[in-house]
Amino acid sequence: MTEQQPVHEPLVDLWLDHAWMEKGLSEHSLSNYRRDLQRLVDWLHRRQQRLVQVDRAILFDYLSDLHRCGLSARTVSRHLSALRGFYRWALRDGHVSADPTQQVDRPRTGQPLPKTLSEADVEALLAAPDTATALGLRDRAMLEVLYAAGLRVSELVGLTVDQVNMRQGLVRIVGKGNKERLVPLGEEAMVWLQRYMRDGRPQLCADRQLDVVFPSQRAQPMTRQTFWHRLRQLAVRGGVTKPLSPHTLRHAFATHLLNHGADLRVVQLLLGHSDLSTTQIYTHVARQRLQDLHQAHHPRSGTRRPRATSNDDTQTE
Repeated sequence: MTEQQPVHEPLVDLWLDHAWMEKGLSEHSLSNYRRDLQRLVDWLHRRQQRLVQVDRAILFDYLSDLHRCGLSARTVSRHLSALRGFYRWALRDGHVSADPTQQVDRPRTGQPLPKTLSEADVEALLAAPDTATALGLRDRAMLEVLYAAGLRVSELVGLTVDQVNMRQGLVRIVGKGNKERLVPLGEEAMVWLQRYMRDGRPQLCADRQLDVVFPSQRAQPMTRQTFWHRLRQLAVRGGVTKPLSPHTLRHAFATHLLNHGADLRVVQLLLGHSDLSTTQIYTHVARQRLQDLHQAHHPRSGTRRPRATSNDDTQTE
């Protein structure tokens, strides 16, 4: 049996072109939106219907079908987000007469806390590369920059030489939606980056003119998958047993900043979040820190010894 080919829907192409030009969405986001819309298009085709015919009843049937197929609430919510964007555009441009996603609530997904590492875990990971080699210098510098600046993995592997200001210790990052942000690296990360640029990178570039700061062993731009594989190797070498991904260090960056008293809006700017609500997932850290401070310093927390009293402290009424 031959596999059924996806049904082509020109409206999807028009909307994706709009999303790319107007919102500056990344290729990754556009690919996800296309996949989500294509699933609905194919589902409708089997029922001899089209996107412009969808009403709330049809939409509820489709979302229920996604649940029956075993998709998580979070995945269904992502599908609904794509449909909401499409139908808002379609209504505005006159392709449909009503938006079927209006007054359709997102599935309750909860808000899982990000997996993170302790400061001791991070130190063990940073110390894992063999810095006597060019490859080890690169790995150490990459980890230091990733942790010091809280970069996304795509931002790290795509970092170019002209984005790094070695004199001021800053990196200029172009994040989601082509939004730029300046992020300080800190003294330790700068020490390792300077050492790598002087002693390690020339060997890895092998006389090739490369723009990327961190090339692969083959003197090519590194992929996210290559870095992920390298990260897991270093975690084993460093004895870090917690679940680990490149994004874990970004979470550790935010968590440790809050642990040491950083303001949530500062963390928002450093992470490149457009909305503070995205950053607020880290407020559990701030709450825990406040609880710890209260426990350690409040006279009635139950952990401090009562102050010894003397006759001089006694007052008569």
